[in-house]
Amino acid sequence: MAKGKPHINLVFIGHVDHGKSTTVGRLLFDSGNIDEQTLRKLKDKAQQLGKAGFEFAFVMDNLKEEQERGLTIDLAHKKFETDKYYFTIIDAPGHKDFIKNMITGTSQADAAVLVVAANDGVMAQTKEHVFLARTLGVQQLIIAINKMDMKAYDEAAYNKVKEDVTKLLKTVGYKPEEVLFVPEAALVGENVVKKTEKMPWYKGPTLLEAINQLKEPEKPVDLPLRLPIQDVYNITGIGVVPVGRVETGKIKVGDKVIAVPGREGKGVPGEVKSIEMHHEQLQEAIPGDNIGFNVRGFGKKDITRGDVVGHQDNPPTVATEFTAQIIVLNHPTVMTTGYTPVFHIHTAQVACQITELTKKINPATGETIQEKPDFLKNGDAAIIKVKPVQPLVIEKQKDIPQLARFAVRDSGQTVAAGMCIDLVKK
Repeated sequence: MAKGKPHINLVFIGHVDHGKSTTVGRLLFDSGNIDEQTLRKLKDKAQQLGKAGFEFAFVMDNLKEEQERGLTIDLAHKKFETDKYYFTIIDAPGHKDFIKNMITGTSQADAAVLVVAANDGVMAQTKEHVFLARTLGVQQLIIAINKMDMKAYDEAAYNKVKEDVTKLLKTVGYKPEEVLFVPEAALVGENVVKKTEKMPWYKGPTLLEAINQLKEPEKPVDLPLRLPIQDVYNITGIGVVPVGRVETGKIKVGDKVIAVPGREGKGVPGEVKSIEMHHEQLQEAIPGDNIGFNVRGFGKKDITRGDVVGHQDNPPTVATEFTAQIIVLNHPTVMTTGYTPVFHIHTAQVACQITELTKKINPATGETIQEKPDFLKNGDAAIIKVKPVQPLVIEKQKDIPQLARFAVRDSGQTVAAGMCIDLVKK
């Protein structure tokens, strides 16, 4: 980890053929974050596959079939630095990986680059991705209007797409005046890293400059401590060492903490003896820190992955049932009451039964479309009631959003994503 520089998780979203991977590849290459040799290998590869010109897309494509063809360069989580920030780039080839990445703990995206092709404009997937970004709490957005070369770098073409995207942003609740729009032609490298000569009408930043203008994500230190446990180790001479990432609040040596639900569902109290990160002893840890810590009172059998540590005077919330706002992404048929898929929330994976489909809503405005629908299908947004089959820590979106978001998975795929808006405390 680059010491000293603030870290930002950046996700690239947008319609499948609009040039996300090409944009990322160009960004990494032109900024010197991947070298000539790596690119040459990709160029040869692209040539052999009869896809000359696609080498930048190959930079990000770590899709299975690419690997099966012998492409071993895995850059889907690419580290990337500017003078100001240290970035982790998450490429979102489609829904599945996007949601998985967004929701599995560490890659809560702080910011997103939405890529929209100038020749196609806003497509169905563009809309879905914008809504998802919003639902999943992405605060900052940059719009890259790509493939300007296919529109002869025409200002009117750019303005038309910009106008359509602006309308879309408003319906979802982003403020267009806070969003940067950047015209680019990623394949030929115009205005990604290098200033363009082809668009004299454009006076704004390049894509790289726009990314560098993102605001440092605020660390939620003022919220109560919530530290989901990822693993529990037993280390000779030290004892039980849970490992996890501080999502909110602070944890200090000497703190009186509790892990819930814990083995009996009653919570396991203890006192923090030591905290370690990157093999260094810390007196305190803050949000974003991945730590190992030792607690007097935590036995090996008491705690497990999915438990959440908080302070004894403000313990994490265990819910017997909760109300959620979800969007159905990828269900093979339809979702009905009684359905019991696995909910992935922070580090917990718990089967939960959907007990009620309360109402179907307009994803953009939140207005009710239909009360008590019989089923939900792909693309539907809804409010539902949910009953976990075992005790589960979850928080309300308005209290601690970091522990409110979840993915719903079934037989190896993400079928829905959402957030908890209300709950019944155990």
